[in-house]
Amino acid sequence: MIAKVHTGSLSGIDAVGVVVEVSQTRGLPGVDIIGLPGAALRESRPRVMAAISNAGLQLPDRHFVVNLAPADLRKSGASYDLAIALALLCECGLCPAEGLEETLVLGELALDGRVRPARGVLAQLRGARRRGLKRAIIPRDDAQWAALVPDVDVLLAHELRQVLDHFDGKDQLPRASKVAASLDTAQPAAGHYGDISDVYGQASAKRALEIAAAGGHNLVMVGPPGAGKTMLASRLPGILPPPDAEESLELATIASVAARGHPIEQAVVRPFRTPHHSCSEEALIGGGHPIRPGEVTLAHGGVLFLDELPEFRRNVIEALRPTMESGQAVIVRARERVTMPAKPLVVAAMNPCPCGYDGDVKRVCRCSFDQAQRYRARISGPLIDRFDLHVQLSSVPITALRQEAGGESSAAVRERVVLARAHSRERTKHAERGAADVSLLSLEPAARQLLLACIERFGLSMRAFAKLMRVARTVADLEGVEPVMSHHVAEAVQYRLFDREAEAQSAHAVLS
Repeated sequence: MIAKVHTGSLSGIDAVGVVVEVSQTRGLPGVDIIGLPGAALRESRPRVMAAISNAGLQLPDRHFVVNLAPADLRKSGASYDLAIALALLCECGLCPAEGLEETLVLGELALDGRVRPARGVLAQLRGARRRGLKRAIIPRDDAQWAALVPDVDVLLAHELRQVLDHFDGKDQLPRASKVAASLDTAQPAAGHYGDISDVYGQASAKRALEIAAAGGHNLVMVGPPGAGKTMLASRLPGILPPPDAEESLELATIASVAARGHPIEQAVVRPFRTPHHSCSEEALIGGGHPIRPGEVTLAHGGVLFLDELPEFRRNVIEALRPTMESGQAVIVRARERVTMPAKPLVVAAMNPCPCGYDGDVKRVCRCSFDQAQRYRARISGPLIDRFDLHVQLSSVPITALRQEAGGESSAAVRERVVLARAHSRERTKHAERGAADVSLLSLEPAARQLLLACIERFGLSMRAFAKLMRVARTVADLEGVEPVMSHHVAEAVQYRLFDREAEAQSAHAVLS
């Protein structure tokens, strides 16, 4: 007889089914774990044996082989402990096997038999539902995720002895549905992101944030230190529409995979991620062994803020280019290929030169022309081309600080953003964020003529041309009008800073 218990492994943010198989064989007493176990999983033997002993049970002096199927999938982590312990006890006849056939078992075991939280419980529960499993036993501390998967009967375990009593019929494990929260009650607290009215001045940058939020456009801000670039970026999630139920479930799944014990109230709000410029490509895009989501996936549905963009290593920020186009992070290894959602609003900030004061009216720039050009050359043209909006910021005048308020609140701006997205969905009958009609036929004749003139003058690429049209379409959606007019195109052209600078530099080179 071979005992079998269902558990799971994580591949990116998706769960893969794993079956723990245990058989007694001839040989010296002990436990062998096979099936490509990682270091933490190989160390589970003493944990499991100590937990079984402290639960008042003792395995016979036999040789046990624990196989983790499928055998060609690399496994890691400690969430297999409880499943291994139950499979061993079932093989010895110390635990009834009835009830385990369609049950997912997750949890790390402490030496005293307590069941500790596991990473990615929500992803595992969603995977169990796809596999047709009807029940799950998860750690009690992970109960908050259980109500998000209503089709699985989830039982909560605090210690191994409690699980054994449940299968022996001596006691019943509590059901998670009685204590877990739901997406409807998990809402962000007021002021979770800060209010955009806290920012004084910078009317053009605030308008660019509104356009970015309404159309899902990536944004780069260029300005001197202290102009408010970071403060503006941190207010952007507050003007995005709240996620719907399906998007909240996806955000919560990513959060459950990212860290243990993540409060559900934080998991279902739009994230704001700010990786340091010293981060690696694996930290930004994803990777490692096992493959885990990077910052671009952790910011999915929210904002990924890259401060001091030229200070990032070239290979790191260039790796963003395919994800900014496709909305997915694809990690390819020799043994596996993992695709994770990666559709945040990418907001970058940079100084105009190494000292930061090139073009400032009050501070003198100490950088030469060549130094400023080399600084900006750290950002490649193809990467800049993937930002829809290029915004120039200047120092805030002291007169702006004398005002009583910084302008409209985030709530007022968010109302316009919600209406603009609704107008876009109604027009295109498309549910994706930022979907827009980029056909020239949607433009008025004057707008079409202005757009073609800008393409000719600035030498825009076809990608920049498409982005310019989408930004103009978003500006029209914010006004609630159907045709794209010339002033919509004119406003969109204002946010192509780098293209206009390139045209000016070309003209300067011809004159010189």
